[in-house]
Amino acid sequence: MIEPDHPSLSVGRQCALLSIARSSFYYAPKGKSDENLMLMRLIDEQFLETPFYGVRQMSWHLRNEGHLVNFKRVRRLMRLMGLTPTYQKPNTSKSAKGHKTYLFLLRALRVDRPDQVWSADITYLPMRRGFLYLAAIMDWHTRKVLAWRISNTLKAGFCVEALNEALHRFGPPQIMNTDQGSQFTAFAWIDILKRAGVRVSMDGKGRCIDNIFIERLWRSLKYECVYLHAWETGSQAKTDVGRWIHFYNHQRPHTAHGGRPPAMIYWRKRQPNQPGQQELRVA
Repeated sequence: MIEPDHPSLSVGRQCALLSIARSSFYYAPKGKSDENLMLMRLIDEQFLETPFYGVRQMSWHLRNEGHLVNFKRVRRLMRLMGLTPTYQKPNTSKSAKGHKTYLFLLRALRVDRPDQVWSADITYLPMRRGFLYLAAIMDWHTRKVLAWRISNTLKAGFCVEALNEALHRFGPPQIMNTDQGSQFTAFAWIDILKRAGVRVSMDGKGRCIDNIFIERLWRSLKYECVYLHAWETGSQAKTDVGRWIHFYNHQRPHTAHGGRPPAMIYWRKRQPNQPGQQELRVA
């Protein structure tokens, strides 16, 4: 996908054209032992099945499978992966400085058209010798993935890039729903939404069920793509994830739409006078 010895395009320029961070192309994960990477893979697989497992339950599960781990280690790995169990906890801590709390606006809301509500989330992508993070923006009604980015850090930048692409290509939604992660409470993210006239909605703490459709996307992506590969580089991950998302949008039958893929419903039901450009078709 990237040709380091291309006669006229530098690696940086090729990465820019493909919307890949140059650091992802050169990414060679270091500092994580094979054992920790194996445990993270097991945690990720189990969390898809039991998203209510906290540190204790996950530690006990790993011990029952024959892995000698303590709570401290499992807590550190789950934090590194960005995993939060889906149970309500007492609100005993204050929000970070500058973090405004936004209400969850989707409860009892009838979502019946494209671009009424978008949602965004981040998930962990295991690799052979490390890991990456994937951010995606989805149309709530049609389940179509509107934009996505891969990064080797959890800084907000790659989420902001995905948001800018989605707004440029499809115009703004009425509501954007996310969890309360630092990427989605960052000034850059909130400022773009406010400038576009988008209402901000956020899940309750520890309640990924408030963003259930994108959680189901992650489950399908991992079982149908991620767990079938052992990527060596970020560019390999980018290629395979891109192919799967294109398949998901344009070919994969979706139960919610009577077997029709998300992109078909999105373009059929989208209002003709809505802003946004026609989607680019990727082979």
